[in-house]
Amino acid sequence: MKSMPKAVIIGSGIAGLASALRIRRLGYEVDVFEKNSYAGGKLHTLEKEGFRFDLGPSLFTMPQFVDELFELFSLVPGDHFRYARKETICNYFWEDGGRFVVKADREHFIKDAAQFFGEDPGTLRGYLEDNRRKFDLTSGIFLEKSLHKAKTYLSPETFKAIIRIGSLDLNRSLNAVNSNTFKDPRLVQLFNRYATYNGSSPYQTPGIMSLIPHLEMHFGTFIPEGGMHRISQSIYELALRVGVKFHFGREVERILTEKGVAKGILTEDGPHAADLIVSNMDIYPTYKKLMPDLPYPKRTLEQERSSSALIFYWGIQKVFEELDLHNIFFSDDYRGEFRALFEEKNLNDDPTVYLNITSKDVPGDAPNGCENWFVMINAPGNYGQDWKILKSKARRLILKKLSTCLGVDIEPLIVTEHVLDPIGIEDNTSSYRGALYGAASNSRFAAFLRHPNFSRNIENLYFCGGSVHPGGGIPLCLMSAKIVADLIPHPNSLVPHG
Repeated sequence: MKSMPKAVIIGSGIAGLASALRIRRLGYEVDVFEKNSYAGGKLHTLEKEGFRFDLGPSLFTMPQFVDELFELFSLVPGDHFRYARKETICNYFWEDGGRFVVKADREHFIKDAAQFFGEDPGTLRGYLEDNRRKFDLTSGIFLEKSLHKAKTYLSPETFKAIIRIGSLDLNRSLNAVNSNTFKDPRLVQLFNRYATYNGSSPYQTPGIMSLIPHLEMHFGTFIPEGGMHRISQSIYELALRVGVKFHFGREVERILTEKGVAKGILTEDGPHAADLIVSNMDIYPTYKKLMPDLPYPKRTLEQERSSSALIFYWGIQKVFEELDLHNIFFSDDYRGEFRALFEEKNLNDDPTVYLNITSKDVPGDAPNGCENWFVMINAPGNYGQDWKILKSKARRLILKKLSTCLGVDIEPLIVTEHVLDPIGIEDNTSSYRGALYGAASNSRFAAFLRHPNFSRNIENLYFCGGSVHPGGGIPLCLMSAKIVADLIPHPNSLVPHG
């Protein structure tokens, strides 16, 4: 009887978990090697003094990509993973006292935004339609397929997109698109913020990125039962159920190759042979650490890194009725904030603050009368800055902004605190310089410079996760796993359903 072919996954971030499931479904024996003691990568959790915090990603969109993983094995997703759609997408605050609530219903948003910002409803509707058109034209090329295979460019949808390439705003920045569309600088700022969804600057990233709001405003935002951590854990539990094997605390030291073919991996306990290897590790250390003797794609690895984050996890002894799951407190100097991040590798004196509170929707995430605050500012990657000084400065600035906008002195309300900086992000997840999304998208060529999901030089070696095509964030990481599964050799046998 012919033995089942074997695949090794390096890393158990969400893309690694999804890759393991998809490859298992194809008929491979799958082993996942993870240096940490847990699965999930950035989608991890912390419990402290009665508060539970999601440590990593806080925005959940396009949940259908998680559902697909259960459906691969003929399971009903809702029996294993549940989530609710949010009626409010985000609350926005400015220090002048302005507050705007973005509702999930599109017509509700258009009506409210027209009144609050003094914009023409037709302009708002046209902008959202333009975002949808950009997504529809490009998603099949940039998100769902490999940009690095010739057949991607031979499809009718690619031809259609090329014909209309002038309307995709590749030659204008996102800020230019938004500034030319809207009169109120606050609305420009609101839509400029979406550049941070891939760790970029709105003043540099191309205008095609205006399609990002479509993902949130059209597909919706969601909160999983049990918080964001349930995303990774439900997928991990599914992987165990279908026979994926996990090896925790087992750091991979090398990818073993022979005559241009990946043959396995090396860990401290010796070599592990495999028919194919998928690295969910950041592409930079994958080459530099796991394949140090092999040529590496210099231009790709030397791309500008995306932004990182500085996050304060605060247990707050008060309930704020004006806050929801997602809240933004804007800087008065947005351009200066991004100049500091990408040019000076520093923190601006007036950072934008993102505040996530899962206890609004997840019972038990905070004690009665309290809230669990995930308080984040965009930060530069780790370039050797004095993070002790920067953290102290950031804490002071954040408290000042929140206290001003909410009209309450916040510091006395903090009953517990945990801090995560770019050094910690890099140490915990092997993300080079602590970048959250691999390379930044601060040029029109960035998508093409992202590393492909396969190796051009080493057969049977593949890559998934936020540092490779199509990019960072939960939906794109899940898409990368799907692309990998479409690229690898398919054995004849399939895993039994169950």
